[in-house]
Amino acid sequence: MYFLVQANVYLDPDHYKIFDALEELNIEYDVINIPPTAEKLEFKTDRKDVFVYGSVTIARLAKQNTDWFPGSFYGGNHLYEVYSKYYGENLLNYNISVHQISEEFSWKKDEIKFIKPYNEAKIFTGKVFTETEWKDFVFEALESRTNRITQDSLIQISQAKRTIKEARLWIVGGQIIDGGYYKFNDNAPFEEKVSEDGFTFANEMINLFDLEEAFVMDICLTDEGWKIVEINCINSSGFYPNTNVKSVIKALIIYFSH
Repeated sequence: MYFLVQANVYLDPDHYKIFDALEELNIEYDVINIPPTAEKLEFKTDRKDVFVYGSVTIARLAKQNTDWFPGSFYGGNHLYEVYSKYYGENLLNYNISVHQISEEFSWKKDEIKFIKPYNEAKIFTGKVFTETEWKDFVFEALESRTNRITQDSLIQISQAKRTIKEARLWIVGGQIIDGGYYKFNDNAPFEEKVSEDGFTFANEMINLFDLEEAFVMDICLTDEGWKIVEINCINSSGFYPNTNVKSVIKALIIYFSH
């Protein structure tokens, strides 16, 4: 399999790991710079066994190359409106409302809300906002000409919930290939490896709905047990310091070489 990797991914400090892993595994790859306003990938290859990796931009644009396999998994079952039907209350943010980013909506005194993009996953990073923080963010986002946020961009809003620890799992062919914590909250003790009950929960979710042949699932432990934080496209999911990138790449090559 041949990898096409986006070079200009500035938000992920561990992005370089894919280059180290591809070199160590002696896998052919090319590097491409993509302007944020690009409408198609300006890249030519005779290879069909192409896998793309980088930002949401390359994942989205690679869908145009329908003869690439596996190419990109962007869209489809990754949409909340699809996977929420299967995972239901196993989702951290299950009860949501959907709005245009420019809409006004009500806030209670001292309320915080969890707000994230609805269908364009990475136009901004979902997080907890106060009313003032949200209004400031929207004003600056709509004034800026350097992002893809418009007045019509859809957001999803849910009640902010406390998480104890959060982990990212890389899933290929229905199997969890790698997993590691990226966040410990409050006084949660540090753990080197994701706990067995976390893996058990994730496997139950995969059995409920094996969303795609390769995808990323972020899970968290809450006061109500384990929940899914969100589902991410494997072509544009960032690495963390503890991600075993070589294992993920090897699993992709083995699975998609059948």
